Amino acid sequence: VKNMNSFRAVHDALVFEELRQAEALDQGERIPQETRGWVDDRAVTVSQRTKEEASDYRYFPEPDLPPLRFNEAYLESLRASLPELPEAKRNRFLALGLSDHEAETLVETRDRAEFFEALKARIGGDEQRATKLAANWVLGEVGRWANETGQDLADLPATPEKLAKLIQMAEEGAITAAAAKEVFSAVAESGEDPATVVEKRGLATISGDDELTAVVRDAIAGNAQAVADYHAGKESAIKFLVGQVMRATRGRADPQKATDLLAAELDSK
Repeated sequence: VKNMNSFRAVHDALVFEELRQAEALDQGERIPQETRGWVDDRAVTVSQRTKEEASDYRYFPEPDLPPLRFNEAYLESLRASLPELPEAKRNRFLALGLSDHEAETLVETRDRAEFFEALKARIGGDEQRATKLAANWVLGEVGRWANETGQDLADLPATPEKLAKLIQMAEEGAITAAAAKEVFSAVAESGEDPATVVEKRGLATISGDDELTAVVRDAIAGNAQAVADYHAGKESAIKFLVGQVMRATRGRADPQKATDLLAAELDSK
């Protein structure tokens, strides 16, 4: 079908042809091979010509282009020289345990897929764990950086090597998840070593119970209503108090440890 100058025309022509051909077949007619034209103002197609065989176009071999014959060995060498294509890469990522959405998003651009694989390799250890951690960061903070700056991941100062160090610190509990995001932002801006940023900004996780207990007691003392709500059975109250502890420590407290200490303090009163 020719003479369609819009997506609506394509749609309407297809619908018309479907109905026209179905009706013709129902009446026992034969559908000829032909070129038809779309008449937009009448919303119909009309026959234009029926010469559709190759012989009708007087095709002949191009004298300046001799036949090309390739053996299977040569074709196989060409296949082997091709880089891994997105579909194959996507299937490999799926086999690693990623979801359809994660795998699809990672292979949307070459630099994103390459950054993910470089980060996963540097995280090391259990492959499924490394895969999930790398995907979470690339699709999260790393992707956010790329969207906000409009730069390629090859230009990200937080290289896979540095980001792997940061992830290891978070996994070992040296910094909290909240602190890890702050460290990433700093490294993405300056290119500094993650450990240096943690030390400069005092973002190391509070490890001493005495220090954290003092913050917990301050949170309880300063939020009488939340304490009353907790004793009244409102589960959201302790979450509010945990938030106060996290705010007071600038995200350096372990949320679970803070929750446990808060519960112990509240239950003792």
